Amino acid sequence: MSDFINDVSAALSCATGGATEVAWRRDRKGVLTGWCRLLSAEELLPAARAVAGLDGRLAMVTAYLPERAKEKGEREIAYHFDLDGATLTLTVALPLEGAQVPSITPVFRNCDWQERELMELYDVEVIGHPDPRRLFLDHTLPRAPFERLVPYSTFSNAATGKALWDRVLAGEREEP
Repeated sequence: MSDFINDVSAALSCATGGATEVAWRRDRKGVLTGWCRLLSAEELLPAARAVAGLDGRLAMVTAYLPERAKEKGEREIAYHFDLDGATLTLTVALPLEGAQVPSITPVFRNCDWQERELMELYDVEVIGHPDPRRLFLDHTLPRAPFERLVPYSTFSNAATGKALWDRVLAGEREEP
């Protein structure tokens, strides 16, 4: 197993041009997870190529705003990969405004929708994405709705909207 860990670290360090550290943990059930914080968004595409070279598969992309990042005026994007049963997460910090990250869709084709969702819901531009069209939100809605609190009914254009929520919040039951 130490060969696997060393191979992953070496591949990422070679790809990013520096000493890229991966913190590995094994839980009580034997599941191995690795976390790696990239120094810049520019390191993402070379790191993704390195993961692909290790026969890794992209599992998911998540955007989040931990308090520590928010205090620094940043957001974080995490790219979760499967490497033969182990999970490797590459995290990159981006500014809250004007965030840009390179597309890894040329390396992992299954990232297409995840990057489009990232562009649609958050104020993040994915540079070089082959198809940056919206996925599901109505084009009349402003960009990056997850950057502010918007009720779900606004997204779905539900007819019940405010009247239903007024009843729910008041604890009333709708008569059959």
